[in-house]
Amino acid sequence: MTDRLLVLVRHGQSDWNLNNLFTGWRDVDLTEKGVAEAREAGRKLKAQGIKFDVAFTSVLKRAQRTLDLMLTELGQTTIPIFKDQALNERDYGELVGLNKDDARKKWGEEQVHIWRRSYDVAPPGGESLKDTLARALPYYVTDILPRVLRGERVLVAAHGNSLRALVMVLDKHTPDSITKLNLETGVPMIYRLNADSTVASKLDLAA
Repeated sequence: MTDRLLVLVRHGQSDWNLNNLFTGWRDVDLTEKGVAEAREAGRKLKAQGIKFDVAFTSVLKRAQRTLDLMLTELGQTTIPIFKDQALNERDYGELVGLNKDDARKKWGEEQVHIWRRSYDVAPPGGESLKDTLARALPYYVTDILPRVLRGERVLVAAHGNSLRALVMVLDKHTPDSITKLNLETGVPMIYRLNADSTVASKLDLAA
């Protein structure tokens, strides 16, 4: 039986996550906690006995480092790794670098919540989740999914919103229900797909 295994992991805590800042495409590194989360994610996957064939990540170091730490824990550092900005975090535009509390004071709690959680409302100069889906989903369909359907076991280390975009499709979320979904840092989600690319099973390795 073909495994058709896809594992999605949001990067570990970053410096800007810790400081409550909008990060977007700004290339910040992991905190000590983020490093620990990435290693723990690798240990959890190792406990599942999974051997990966290939990995994908964004062009941002917090996702790449998370992937490297997981693969080190797994003892699988020699597998091919593909990096593409299609998997980058959404671009928060004018919000990048701002403290989220300061943004709420400037624009109001409700407006900032809409920018952060809505499906199709973008912050000034930035991307909405819909925009992020428009670049992440084609890459998933052309580069990632065919490998999964061939029976390769695929690991993807990326970001809260690029992964929310993929989870929206995999878990059949609506533009309304996706607003309630928040992905925790460093928590692997293990999908097994049917031959038609729909989800056969999902296992969330939250603590």
